[in-house]
Amino acid sequence: MSPVTPASVQKLQTALHAKAKESPSFRFYALYDKVYRKDVLAFAYACCRANGGATGVDGQKFEDIEAYGVERWLDELAQELKSRTYQPLPVRRVYIPKPDGKQRPLGVPAIRDRTAEMAAVLVLEPIFEADLQPEQYAYRRDRSALDAVKRVDKLIYAGHQEIVDADLSSYFDSIPHSELLKSVARRVVDGAMLHPIKMWKFRWKKPTSTETNIGVRETGTTVGVLRKGLRSARCSAIYTCVGSCSGGSNSGTRSV
Repeated sequence: MSPVTPASVQKLQTALHAKAKESPSFRFYALYDKVYRKDVLAFAYACCRANGGATGVDGQKFEDIEAYGVERWLDELAQELKSRTYQPLPVRRVYIPKPDGKQRPLGVPAIRDRTAEMAAVLVLEPIFEADLQPEQYAYRRDRSALDAVKRVDKLIYAGHQEIVDADLSSYFDSIPHSELLKSVARRVVDGAMLHPIKMWKFRWKKPTSTETNIGVRETGTTVGVLRKGLRSARCSAIYTCVGSCSGGSNSGTRSV
């Protein structure tokens, strides 16, 4: 069960969304201090706890954090973020088998990094939600693939007769990172906020623990690991919507 958003966090998100919706060209310049706010970090941790997941390279479990003291652990993370000494750990890469016999790589960040990344998502998501088109359903809060299917069904009955079913191969691995960050910077000019995003998105020549589905672990280097913890899919949705947000669209075409 997903944790309930605290009133204070909800108030912050509502204000950010309202400003973004009201002023499409407004660029936010003071966001980073919201990331290490006590209520935001606590809710971010609760979201990560609810999602569960495997441990990162440090081997730290949620049970370890709870034994240490969640509030104490969050205070230490907040201090690292506030003092700007925070450095993300390498990502543990796990390969899982796909139906076609190939393997899908998954990046597993440490819980501390997941929490910091989730806090950033809580602050940034309301801003970019205001820019996304109503036809976009992927990786958005309170929307699902089933909602997209229902929308397609309505469009068919409304007279639209052509459907294009497409899948971009290894999209999260091949998306141009520099263009993605430019898409974020179109709305966010807070350098302190952009810095950790760059650290999460670009892991240049940093050792990454790698583990196959049969449990064999090896160490190598990874270039530009996309961080699942930062909701890379949502960031990619931001990138793909830039064209439709910046210009017109074909009135005879609907995309979900």
